[in-house]
Amino acid sequence: MFESIDEKKTLLDSKRPLPEYTVKSIRENLFLEWTYNSNAIEGNTLTLLETKVVLEGITIGGKTIREHLEIINHKEAILYIEDIVKNMEAFSEWQIKNIHRLVLKGIDDNYAGNYRDQQVIIAGAKHIPPEPFLVREKMEEFIKWYNNEAVKLHPLERAALVHIIFVGIHPFIDGNGRTSRLLLNLELMKNGYPPIVIRVENRLKYYAALDKAHTTGDNNDFIELIKGEVNKALDLYLKFI
Repeated sequence: MFESIDEKKTLLDSKRPLPEYTVKSIRENLFLEWTYNSNAIEGNTLTLLETKVVLEGITIGGKTIREHLEIINHKEAILYIEDIVKNMEAFSEWQIKNIHRLVLKGIDDNYAGNYRDQQVIIAGAKHIPPEPFLVREKMEEFIKWYNNEAVKLHPLERAALVHIIFVGIHPFIDGNGRTSRLLLNLELMKNGYPPIVIRVENRLKYYAALDKAHTTGDNNDFIELIKGEVNKALDLYLKFI
């Protein structure tokens, strides 16, 4: 199922250490695309170029403070997960809460890093997340799954399921989508894969695959979507290295 990806990953690994400035250039481009698309999926109206300008510290007229903070916060969250990878930290609820705290910092400080105490629905989805009093239990089960059954999975499948399970629980009032995509890439990066970008133009396909996974237990569409993006990311690195 992952033979082609494994071959590309092996080829990329064989070329390590990778050229410093080429990697720096690719990384900056991927992180810009990741920040722009992840926020655009959630309704942020800043363009790719405007996102780049905000990341450089410039304010865009006519855009809300929230939209600016969503860009700045996402950059800080990426830097945080890079530190997690570098320090080889174990996956934990504390880590997830820290990522979410960065995502919502200055936007909703009361709920940043705190599990929801109200019921929520996922707009346009058939799946209904668990009631708030079940969130803590579901998150504990999630971490237990990660430390046991998930260990046996291919890293790409494990990353996809981390996203599926987390967003199905929807543990926070807001910011679950951005956090889930950060967690997905955290898992990929921990295993030596480049981060991927789920593009805003694929939003409907992405949401449909997620809802299918949550309502039928069939994860294949979502895994295939992630596999396609991993292939693209690996191809990008191999093209320039």
